[in-house]
Parts: sequence; structure tokens; C-alpha cells
Amino acid sequence: MTATHKVALILGSISGIGKGVALGLSKKGIRVALNYYDREERLGELKQDLKDTGTPFLIAKTDLLKTERIPNLIQRVVGRFGRIDILVNNIERGGWPVVHGPYIRKQWDIEMATTLRAKWWVFNEALSYLKGSGDGVVINLSSIAGIVGRSGPAALVFNDGYASANRGISLLTETWARIGAPEVRVNEVMLGFMETRHAEKTRGWSLLTQKQKKAIIRHILLKRTGIIEDVVKAVCFIIEDAPYMTGSVLRLDGGYVLGGEPAGIMPKGVL
Repeated sequence: MTATHKVALILGSISGIGKGVALGLSKKGIRVALNYYDREERLGELKQDLKDTGTPFLIAKTDLLKTERIPNLIQRVVGRFGRIDILVNNIERGGWPVVHGPYIRKQWDIEMATTLRAKWWVFNEALSYLKGSGDGVVINLSSIAGIVGRSGPAALVFNDGYASANRGISLLTETWARIGAPEVRVNEVMLGFMETRHAEKTRGWSLLTQKQKKAIIRHILLKRTGIIEDVVKAVCFIIEDAPYMTGSVLRLDGGYVLGGEPAGIMPKGVL
């Protein structure tokens, strides 16, 4: 199937990574359906940027925490384009300890419901169409919070609930790969500190001291945070160039999980 016949549903796409992925796919001729719920003030710019690509698109506003509304979202996409070939599960909600302080139940619940539950409901509702594609692709975007949790330089950034939910995403990736096979490939892109997610272009980053910011950067082997284009390239790789990959996690963190300490020089030894 050529790119111009494919349809991608991208969640959380009013701005940032979701928007970047949507534009990247649209420029390749893939028709995109974008879902958003808040940040309405950015809608006009999003529409214009999509129009500039010349590829048909659909923008839908749906509160995915209200799971009873998800079937309508899927039907809107199918009603417009007749199919769904690609699902990019970008929706998440992460509370920074430095922003929110100690947990209250509302914050915990919204992190779990947005980062974990909404993904499951959308996948379940879209599955029959993804299988019908015969070459379906699901990409779950997650965070290294699922590995490092509230530890080290990231302790001010990753809340416990957010970290737990992201570890759960990896389990869903593996389970969905089994459910989807052989018609649907399901993979995960695990993000580290990206400019619009946990880094420079976020409210939380501005609350960190210079010392705290430097500690995070020092812990990243590549000594920089990621940019949206890094994510777009990873998503396109999975869609276009990884036909034998499913159930896998592609960690895109600049080496944060490995830590910023260099490998030591081999000693001479005693023999």
C-alpha cells in the first residue's frame, strides 16, 4: 500500500510531539486524523500548518478520559477516510513533583487515566480497523520514567503515578503485539527528556534551578535534550523501515538511562 492510501490517527496532537508527528506523516502523503481536547488557542495554527502540506486531514476534539466517547472518535475517522492503518498513542499526563508537590488523589487519577487507560480504550476500539488494514501499525509513546522512576536528577520531574503508568505501557505494548499479530505491528518509542516533554519548552523546566538543569543534562550521554524531529524520525522508521519489528521498545533518550558517566579506560592488568 502506498503512503497516499494510508490513514493515521494521532492522539494528543494539538501541539508539540503529536503535532510534529502529524505534520511529518502528512508531508509523506499519509492522511492524518488528529485528536485533541485542550489548548484551543493553538487550533488555528495547527489547521494552517496541515493545509500547507496539501494532504487531506481531520481534526477532532474528544475528551478521551470519557471512554464512552471513544467509539464516536473512531467512527468519525472511518467515516471520513474509510480506514485506520496507523495509531500513534501520544496522549499522556505527567505531574512534575516540582510543580504539583505531594500527591492529591485527583492528580494521581488523571495521570493514570490519561497516560494508561485512554490508550487501552482507543486501541481496543480501533483494533478491527487496524487488522483490516493488513499492514497496521501501532506506536505507543512512553517515557523513561517507567525505568528510572523518581530517582537521581529526574526525581523532580517524574511522579510515582506517571512512572508506574509508563511501566504499564510497556506491558500493553507486548500484549497488543500478540493480539495484533500478524496483521498489526505494535511497538513503543520510550522518550527521555524532550524539549516539549519534560525539558526546555515546558513549565516545569522553568521551575528547576540552573544546577538541577545541569545535573539532568550531565546525566544524558549525548549532553542535550531531544527535539521533536528526533521523535518524528523514530516514528517514521517504525512505520516505513521496520516491517519485522513488533513488541519492541525503541528507547529515545540520548543515553539518559545509561547515565552520564563515561566508560573507564581499560587497566593494564597484572598478567
